[in-house]
Amino acid sequence: MRSRRLTTPCALLCLGLSIAFNAPPLLAHDDRPDFDDDRPDSDDDRPDFIKGQILCTTYDGNTDDLLTAGLGMSGLQLGPAPGFANPPTAAELRKRAIFNNYRALVDVSPNGGYGSLYGPNIDPDGNNTLGAGKIAGEECLAYADGGSGRKNVTLMVQIPLNNQPPAKNFDPDHPCIVTAPSSGSRGVYGAIGTAGEAGLKLGCAVAYTDKGTGMGTHDLQNDTVNLINGLRATASAAGTSSNFTARVTPDQLADFAPNRFAFKHAHSRQNPEKDWGRNVLQSIRFAFFLLNERFGDKDKRITKRNTIVIASSVSNGGGASLKAAEQDWEGLIDGVAVGEPQIQPLPVQGLRIERGGVPVAAQAKSLFNYTTIANLFQVCASQSTALAASPLLGSIVPARAASRCAALKEAGLIGGATTGQQADQALAALRAAGWESESDLIHASHWALATPAIATTFANTYGRFSVLDNLCGFSFGATDAAGNSIPAPAANVAQIFANGNGIPPTGGINIINNNSLGGPLLDALSVSPNGVLDYNTPGALCLRSLVAGPRDENAERVREGIRRVRASGFLHGKPTIIVHGRADALVPVNHSSRAFVGLNKLVERGHSRVHYYEVTNAQHFDAFLPLAGYDTRFVPMHYYFVQAVKLMYDHLKHGAPLPPSQVVHTTPRGGPPAPPITSKNVPLIDQAPPADQLITFSGRTLHVPE
Repeated sequence: MRSRRLTTPCALLCLGLSIAFNAPPLLAHDDRPDFDDDRPDSDDDRPDFIKGQILCTTYDGNTDDLLTAGLGMSGLQLGPAPGFANPPTAAELRKRAIFNNYRALVDVSPNGGYGSLYGPNIDPDGNNTLGAGKIAGEECLAYADGGSGRKNVTLMVQIPLNNQPPAKNFDPDHPCIVTAPSSGSRGVYGAIGTAGEAGLKLGCAVAYTDKGTGMGTHDLQNDTVNLINGLRATASAAGTSSNFTARVTPDQLADFAPNRFAFKHAHSRQNPEKDWGRNVLQSIRFAFFLLNERFGDKDKRITKRNTIVIASSVSNGGGASLKAAEQDWEGLIDGVAVGEPQIQPLPVQGLRIERGGVPVAAQAKSLFNYTTIANLFQVCASQSTALAASPLLGSIVPARAASRCAALKEAGLIGGATTGQQADQALAALRAAGWESESDLIHASHWALATPAIATTFANTYGRFSVLDNLCGFSFGATDAAGNSIPAPAANVAQIFANGNGIPPTGGINIINNNSLGGPLLDALSVSPNGVLDYNTPGALCLRSLVAGPRDENAERVREGIRRVRASGFLHGKPTIIVHGRADALVPVNHSSRAFVGLNKLVERGHSRVHYYEVTNAQHFDAFLPLAGYDTRFVPMHYYFVQAVKLMYDHLKHGAPLPPSQVVHTTPRGGPPAPPITSKNVPLIDQAPPADQLITFSGRTLHVPE
């Protein structure tokens, strides 16, 4: 069953006008995706954007496979991590990349639901029938690029084949495709455990992309880069086959700090996020081409008219699929099912979001805006007595956090006579900036594990800065125990495709503060110019100034980059499911899903088919759930993402109704120790929820109940 599309000229024109009247243009002319260059003449023609070689490998589903790299359900869970030869082979890098990327997105602890509620052994209906969960089939890799090698966005298609029931194979008579753009800044296997697993289990081809971020890692000192399969080569030998080569000359490097690295997401100077939707659409076209090569004949082609296509994934990948749906003017996508999407909706005057009848404190801030707020205040807020039970609080040095509080007071950002009072005000500042109170206890761990990395990388990418620009004094490199810059161990560099996530600190490469008193030092150990260890407050203030300070040249570049990635909310009337955890501290619901849903309802009005499910006691990082304090308080978002994909598939294939928008009330496991999770902790999304759980939209207000 194909979804009904909103295609009437009147409807499109009217909705387009509503965008024009409420917001500035989305993209400058030079950044509008040139879709004509991407479109093949038919679904079986080789797309023009595939200029290089297509690398295809068949996996038998036993010694190696598409989903688990031959490790199976227990191998992914228990390890050990797959090893390497010296140097590593491409097959070894792939196996370790799948192992690491799966575990980075999914809680693999048995008490958390792995193996019972979700996992490779659980079929799409929630039954434990798939054994080790290995899936045989073919995997093909290629770059999307104009031929220059500057973009080289990695695309990958997996086709499940030759599996024995109850596992499903791709059926050319009933074809389906699920997209799996990587979450975060990860490489092409970044969504293997989320949308990849969900699609493969349905018998769909899965269309992956690294979104132009991925594992492009240029070792500037030794001039080596990654290839598409993770192997390393010198930049000159790699040429246009390099995943990413920084545009720097030997003379420029001679004057640059030694032992530094450039990363594709931060330093490609292309602001790849503006093209994430395009990359997802390219991955779909690549899938159609491969499927017709293998299954098409002159009497029957696999086309958008006879294929179910679901745009999916989580986090940055979920945002990429929403952007693809916005840009899908040719009707490739039938439905959308995403989890905790990092989406940046245009702020619209008059749109109101209420929780429990009370307006939220802030909404629709850009990612860089709210992340730089978090980067300033989270570490100080961690010292509030109200947050004494925060997980990983011990990873923050109290004296340095207190110095951060004092620096924020000196900057006029908070008040208070004591560290405790200042910390309370920092926490209040976070809530005023749009975080829900449910996020309070995880601010400390998020600052320790994620926030500075995101702030640093996205400052560089939005402003299209070169690695040589030394923005706010930050650079990337290996460090020793004292925090000093050192040459990166050769093994770390050789394995970074498999062990890295595309955004330092990762794979042994850390964030260095080049402006530290006395010389460059690991950022967390660095000394501010006043001689104080305060977690580099000047660096955090510099990053914040790029979005909230004087509009100098650097700030203008960053703000222009942000403008180019904003979402319109117009989904062409496609049926869409968004699931998001209310406690998300990384991508707060008020700035992402709630604001996007509200914008969509305004833009598409009565044609909107967005269904939004907000899950209580759920946050962004399921991989953190085994940690003490997370395990007792939070339930897995992945469980609800899997439901979302299956609901959308059944809706498109069988016409099954989608549940109305609602708050899903879960029950934490409690403890400590946290007992095993059961279905009682995580009720299904309700087809007929009580009225007091319904999320509704009226006038210009999104109503979210408690």
